[in-house]
Amino acid sequence: MSRQYPYGKGPVKWVSTEWLMDHLGDENLVILDAQPDIHDYIQEHIPGARYMNERLLRLPLKGLPGEYIQPEVFQMLARRMGLRSEVPLVVYSGKGAFRGWGDGLEQTMMAYSLARFGHGNVLVLDGGIEQWKADGGRLSKEFPRYEESDFSVHVHREFFVRYVEFKAMKDREDVILLDARPKALYEGQGPWIRPGHIPGAVNLPWLDFMHHDNPRLLKTDEEITAILNGKGVKSDKAVVCSCGTGREATGLFLLLKWHLGFSRVVIYEGSFTEWTSYPENPTVTGPNPR
Repeated sequence: MSRQYPYGKGPVKWVSTEWLMDHLGDENLVILDAQPDIHDYIQEHIPGARYMNERLLRLPLKGLPGEYIQPEVFQMLARRMGLRSEVPLVVYSGKGAFRGWGDGLEQTMMAYSLARFGHGNVLVLDGGIEQWKADGGRLSKEFPRYEESDFSVHVHREFFVRYVEFKAMKDREDVILLDARPKALYEGQGPWIRPGHIPGAVNLPWLDFMHHDNPRLLKTDEEITAILNGKGVKSDKAVVCSCGTGREATGLFLLLKWHLGFSRVVIYEGSFTEWTSYPENPTVTGPNPR
């Protein structure tokens, strides 16, 4: 089934490169480049794109290395960027022509964060700048000029759960906990102080839903549905998306909540990093959830 763009349900939708080419000159369209390094943006970007790095979104807090910035800090950044909550905003990223660091999550992390802090019209460029170039899209080295805005932050508290809430709900029968990390990290030792995963978590790597040669390009809806059915992920359950630091989980959250329209989806933003910061919390190694 072909998608009609913008595609999705809610404040985050997806657009194709063809859609963006047709709307590139729209006066009320903002384009946000989230490539991993500013030199990637300087070397090449979609015409008119403003640059914002996802690393601005999180800082250490209370012993944890990557917690979201305060709402007032995000508001300051959004105003500096000239963002307005209802003006359509296209987010894209890429591997990065200069550094080559991009893993594909820059645009899902940025899109989730924008919606989390109150932007109501976020558009994710399916395929990112790689697909844009493959389809013949123009590139630029010019930097746009724009005015600061009066963006007012509104934190959507219903999009995520904190540690105490997570512990209270994770083992309920109507809840399925997903871990979006790669299989090797889910089963064994990663960079964390302890190996494995949170007890009960089902491994569902976010990359499974993306094309193997472009981690910013979604697979077909039929392929996506088949993957979810194979893991027993149904819309009648509450879904908690987790990973290592809450970043990979944004890929699952966007897909389930706004691409497929699941009604009960949240992110455990602290994820495995926060879970393992409590010595009393158990972890499980190997391929099974428990």
